[in-house]
Amino acid sequence: MQGVLHGALGTRRSTALFLAAWLLLGVLLAGLVNVAADAPWGASLLFAVPLALLYGCASGFSSYYLCRAYPLASKPLFAVLGVFACSSVCASALWTAAGNGWGELLRAAAPGISAPGVPASGLPFLTRPFAASMFGLGVILYGLTAVAHYLALEFERARLFERRELEMKLAAQDAELRMLRTQIDPHFLFNSLNSISALTSIDPAAARGMTLQLSDFFRRSLGMDAQRKVLLTEELALVRAFLAIEQVRFGARLRFEEAVAPGAGACLLPPMLLQPLVENAVKHGIGNRLEGGTVRIAAERAGSLLRIRVENDVDEEGAPVRTSGCGIGLANVRQRLAATYAHEASVHWTHTGHTFRVELALPAQTARTARTAPSMET
Repeated sequence: MQGVLHGALGTRRSTALFLAAWLLLGVLLAGLVNVAADAPWGASLLFAVPLALLYGCASGFSSYYLCRAYPLASKPLFAVLGVFACSSVCASALWTAAGNGWGELLRAAAPGISAPGVPASGLPFLTRPFAASMFGLGVILYGLTAVAHYLALEFERARLFERRELEMKLAAQDAELRMLRTQIDPHFLFNSLNSISALTSIDPAAARGMTLQLSDFFRRSLGMDAQRKVLLTEELALVRAFLAIEQVRFGARLRFEEAVAPGAGACLLPPMLLQPLVENAVKHGIGNRLEGGTVRIAAERAGSLLRIRVENDVDEEGAPVRTSGCGIGLANVRQRLAATYAHEASVHWTHTGHTFRVELALPAQTARTARTAPSMET
């Protein structure tokens, strides 16, 4: 029954609940027999419970297949009602006939029965009023079973839709991270390789160190999974690896300051969220200044929010990115925050004087809270 009645009876627990419901209906039917035929409770239960379980299985199978064959979304309502009306009448008639035969069989197996319905015999028989009641009850129960199956199938369809939507969302997030990786400035790679080539003849040890740093950066970035969040400390380690490579090229012109408040480093965030911001800071800020400048990252946990600030020195007359929001790196960060946290996260950027600042605010989740409070990613 588990394999056939999928959805309503797709698990052992639901099968047990289904049979328990029909067992309860069998007890109620036994009460009806006890009152209508004036039969003892034991004889009434012996008569009613097997019939109820039989009808439960039969109507369950029949109505399930009809519900699958006549979905409400694609079949006319009058056709569905007509099919189930005919099926319920036929099933109830067969159930009533089975009840009559079961009663006859029980009386034949019990000696000393002189008249049906006599309390001394202990076994009831189906009088016309009782048979009519049993027939009407069968029609109603068949209809209720069909309604239960339609609800179960609709619930299963909704769950399947949510599962597919979640899978599509995770696939989109994975593709988004892959796209972000491809957006890592090609000039960064080319300049790093040129610097390594120049250092091989001047300072082989420095060239070897820069090669290892470049390898470490790509190993960290390629090892991140788009379907899980990373600790802020892991994200900052990737940022430091990136800046260590750039410092070989910029030398003393590029400086880095980091201020992470206690508790902020253990918070989770989408992987590679800060890297494009730092790359923008180096490319559009520090790279355009003869005297260089400083990239500063500060993070703190303020109640239920994690606040991160990325700053860099810029020329006062030239904005490092298009502050209209069309910059690729900033737009990427904004879209990823919206896809992951919806309205719970925000990103703002300002250009004042010699400083360009990007401020992020997102829910402060840790590895422990993420297991108990699912986010939009999961």
